Amino acid sequence: MEYRTLGRSGLIVSAFGLGTMQFGEGMKMGSLGQQATTDMVKFALDHGINFIDTADVYSGGQSETQLGVALKGIRDEVVLASKFRLPMSDTNINRSGATRVNIRRGIESSLQRLQTDHLDLYQVHGWDSHTPLEETLSTLNDLVREGLVRHIGLSNYLAWQAATALGVQERRGWEPFVTAQLYYSLVGRELEHEWIDLAKYSGLGVLVWSPLAGGYLSAKYDRPEDAPEGTRFGEAGQFVPFDWDKGRPVLAALRAVAGRHGVTPAQVALKWTVSQPAISSVIIAARSTERLGENIAALDIVLTDEDRRELDEASHPGTPYPRWMMLQLDQAEDPRTRAVEPELFESGRAWKDMRGW
Repeated sequence: MEYRTLGRSGLIVSAFGLGTMQFGEGMKMGSLGQQATTDMVKFALDHGINFIDTADVYSGGQSETQLGVALKGIRDEVVLASKFRLPMSDTNINRSGATRVNIRRGIESSLQRLQTDHLDLYQVHGWDSHTPLEETLSTLNDLVREGLVRHIGLSNYLAWQAATALGVQERRGWEPFVTAQLYYSLVGRELEHEWIDLAKYSGLGVLVWSPLAGGYLSAKYDRPEDAPEGTRFGEAGQFVPFDWDKGRPVLAALRAVAGRHGVTPAQVALKWTVSQPAISSVIIAARSTERLGENIAALDIVLTDEDRRELDEASHPGTPYPRWMMLQLDQAEDPRTRAVEPELFESGRAWKDMRGW
């Protein structure tokens, strides 16, 4: 196992974290019961994983409840993270959002289900357009000061929203976000347009969810109707949006690279993701300890420059404005970059002058 800092905190976490959407029966993600949950947690810890991520909404709280039982007696051996913000009631509209009331209710409920007195990382599950940002951030700051939460993170924010929140926290002297949990995969590389740069600049550690695009990058099927029974896609449907036509070259590249290394396409996809810049941990989930062990073994793969070029070219999403202009000015036209970062140009990764002036 490899280990990294949890964003700009001092905590050390495993490069792969254990996801928990498959714990409980409400998500159509595996529906693992208590014994299977306990076995998987033990297997993960035995194989070096020390970071576990859950959320109150997973199976309506059942995931947290089963995880709490599984961690009994070993709670301090893990960096434990949960999330709040999504609806937890079909009747009470105030059991949703990033409000002071719901955050307080959320942390109390999560701590009870997880059988712990604190969380190492508490994350807002998404931007709340109905609640003043200061209300959310001040309440999270209070939770840290009270010892209920050690660090805070965000999830599913736009880059400008995250930058705004960080600015408010700095101006007010409030506890800052240290992580950003975001979707990232070979068929979902939009983070590279703005988010990765923000993460590197601010010190936020990216926690990747769904690195296999809901199972698609296992390369077991090319069309949705071909998804086998018993797979995540076959049971729950398409988990993240992507272009199926643009995905075919990605699957072809994954199969080619996997064939050269004698591994699975899923392992190659995980290795590519965990090797990208600004990543603190990639959250992986499985229905069995056998599959979890296979995913963990992806860390042992050594991708060559040829492998990376093939994967990058097959999956490149294009470069939208204003990013292409930023790269044009910063790399193609600014002589200082060539002087201080010659390896960027020697590797062929520098932006090529597209104007032909």
